[in-house]
Amino acid sequence: MSAADSVPRAPDRDPGLQPERTRLAWRRTTLSGTVSAVLAVKTALHGGASAAGVVACALCCVLWLGFLGVAHRRIRTLSAPGSPAAFVPRHATAAVLCTVAMAVCGAALVL
Repeated sequence: MSAADSVPRAPDRDPGLQPERTRLAWRRTTLSGTVSAVLAVKTALHGGASAAGVVACALCCVLWLGFLGVAHRRIRTLSAPGSPAAFVPRHATAAVLCTVAMAVCGAALVL
């Protein structure tokens, strides 16, 4: 018996609740984006609707829908049985761009 045989072998990776926590985090982030889009609509329509406000509001809603699509796809992937696939860089980039663009539109509505 060699020294390598006496060393306890590390157990296979157990993901535990990590996929579920990540799925719940995506749901919370989607909810936050929904609240932001609703507040953007409220801000754009408060005191009368201007053309710039309506355009910014519409852009916020389109960006929210884009983020919602990416999040839904990821939530479905994490809910599937077995080990979830890695997050595709293209989808990660889309989620980041939608989030940043929605923040810029929100700032434009406030200013």
